Amino acid sequence: MTAPNSPTAFSDPTTCTDCPRLAEHLAMIRRRDPDWHALPVPAFGSLDARLLVVGLGPGEKGANRTGRPFTGDVAGELLYPALHRFGFASASEPLGADKWANPAMTLSDCRITNAVRCLPPANKPTPAEIRQCNGHLARELAAMSHLQVIVVLGAIAHQAVLKALGLKVKDYAFGHNIVHRLPDGRHLVASYHCSGYNWRTGRLTRESFEAVFAGVVDLLA
Repeated sequence: MTAPNSPTAFSDPTTCTDCPRLAEHLAMIRRRDPDWHALPVPAFGSLDARLLVVGLGPGEKGANRTGRPFTGDVAGELLYPALHRFGFASASEPLGADKWANPAMTLSDCRITNAVRCLPPANKPTPAEIRQCNGHLARELAAMSHLQVIVVLGAIAHQAVLKALGLKVKDYAFGHNIVHRLPDGRHLVASYHCSGYNWRTGRLTRESFEAVFAGVVDLLA
């Protein structure tokens, strides 16, 4: 029998239809664009990684299209160069020449996942959908036996990770580049989401975002 915290005890929910609104929305997209992924998006990277990056959910023309987190949208244009600069990604460009996921790209000691695995209408999951998907995140966290640092991108991802770990949100403030030491010794690093909105408005710059991962390197060292 597989132990509950064994990596083989977790598998990405790529066929989940537990949220009817999301399942119907994805089915509509598959009819509209049959070559798009338009299913629950699996995580990218190994369960053996020491770093886990948690976003909110797939972007419509990003992960929902390509099938890989932060691949094909503006957010990935900040995330992957930062990961590459600090040695967590083999390349800074997640897309291949055909504008689909670069098959040669690999992650090193890093895994990327989302609080919600399916694209919601208007990019806004309901509280019930976030709760429904939280069990997948909890099992994923439990399966990462070498995990030391969790980077959360945005307040919803921050809250989802704390809920998945059975911790109280009020005890862990959210803000950009705020680091919390968790009761189990791991570290939670909060960051503004690398969305196009935050980038365009100047709330987040490439420098301030990359500072988060510079700190992660120090934590892992």
